[in-house]
Amino acid sequence: MGSFDHLFKVLVVGDSSVGKTSLLNRYVHDVFGKEYKMTMGVDFALKVVHWSDSEVIRLQLWDIAGQERFTSMTRLYYKQASACIIMFDLTNADSFKNCQMWKNDLDNKVTLQNGDFVPCILLANKCDLFPWAVTKEQIDRFSKENNFIGWTETSVKENKNINESMRIIIERMMETRETGHSSVPQGDYINIKGLQDPGSGCC
Repeated sequence: MGSFDHLFKVLVVGDSSVGKTSLLNRYVHDVFGKEYKMTMGVDFALKVVHWSDSEVIRLQLWDIAGQERFTSMTRLYYKQASACIIMFDLTNADSFKNCQMWKNDLDNKVTLQNGDFVPCILLANKCDLFPWAVTKEQIDRFSKENNFIGWTETSVKENKNINESMRIIIERMMETRETGHSSVPQGDYINIKGLQDPGSGCC
């Protein structure tokens, strides 16, 4: 890699069928399919982002199978992660409730080199579907209480807030690399309207 290349490992975790594999396919290949085979163990994707005129970011995206939280293998999968996405289905209350177990599992098994928690964003997926099984107030409270960067709603199907959410993750990882520390997580709702699309310069 060149001197201005950055390599980051990003975990994508959450219950089965919340849209993790669809998220990766949308972000990496800009495709959406209604039918995906259930991920067994872990799957991988690579995204190259031309972050600036002089910096290229290579993202290793690890799609962790939903049932994996019940195994001891997650410690191996989480190793050397730079950031994490925890995703749930807005129409499935159990998938939201289980985010607590995913976050606890993550925080108990991996930290950054400086000892900080791995930066983590909470994505409330399938916002195009109704009725929602969780209120914005519930999500906001949970995000703030559990040290998330913040949260926002997404629709992989409609490509809503996908690239923008990933940009927030990249910004936090770059900040940590440059300063040695990550900003204190606030957990607030992330209003990402108007953010630039980081996918425009990607290959």
